[in-house]
Amino acid sequence: MAISLERKTAIVTGAGGGLGRCHALLLARAGARVIVNDIPQNLDHAQQVVEEIRAAGGQGEAFGASVTDEAAVAEMVGKAGAVDILVNNAGILRDKSFSKMDLADFRLVVDVHLMGSVICTKAVWDGMRERNYGRIVMTTSSSGLYGNFGQSNYGAAKMALVGFMQTLALEGAKNNVKVNCLAPTARTAMTENLLPPQALELLKPEFVSPALLALVAENAPTRTILAAGAQGVEAAQITLTKGIAIKGMDDLDAAQVILDRLAEIGDLATATVPASGLEQGQVELGKALGA
Repeated sequence: MAISLERKTAIVTGAGGGLGRCHALLLARAGARVIVNDIPQNLDHAQQVVEEIRAAGGQGEAFGASVTDEAAVAEMVGKAGAVDILVNNAGILRDKSFSKMDLADFRLVVDVHLMGSVICTKAVWDGMRERNYGRIVMTTSSSGLYGNFGQSNYGAAKMALVGFMQTLALEGAKNNVKVNCLAPTARTAMTENLLPPQALELLKPEFVSPALLALVAENAPTRTILAAGAQGVEAAQITLTKGIAIKGMDDLDAAQVILDRLAEIGDLATATVPASGLEQGQVELGKALGA
């Protein structure tokens, strides 16, 4: 049975083109009223997306605001009314190797990706908790999860969003506010000359959006990281291995034992997905106490 978002209001940031546009179009197809956000300079692009939504029989409105502008975001949320779904998609790139990167470019990328998501989430958070319903998706990246040369700023911001998601999912659980992450793979202007036409065709941004829709559905999971692209979907997880005990050793000897037994410490066959950050301490205390 198809996912229905009837009578739901969604905000998609950075939705004047690319992934955000595809997300907005699919949410509208599922029945949501969609606020198509982009920076004021791209408001005409956002309005074009709204016209696509309306031409297909859906409901959409455009709103120009930078996600880093707290007052503008608050105005957008106020005009939207009760927001059920927030898709934090807006972002920028300032790629350079770390040795060549200006701190201003590092700070800018973190401000847009991380703080922009924080500002938008803060604006809808209390309302979602009061209404006991909310679906929030952070856009993370394989560059944050696994690293990517030349993207230290982008990777740092994207991994920070995973930590943000992990805690908000715990804090929102009792009020049916579910928070997840999406790590998309899609073609961009930068990849147009790097990949063959067949690969570019498979990396259409619209192939990512079904995973986004699943993460905002009525029966969506929470604290889930989905990776999606080229009509494939995977899950990424932050795991903790069983590890070893090093009690009773001299500190110098313990450090050498850690190096010597790294393969055993990192054995994924013993890995689990902790329910919260408290589990690391519980695992370590268990080894120390001989449990």
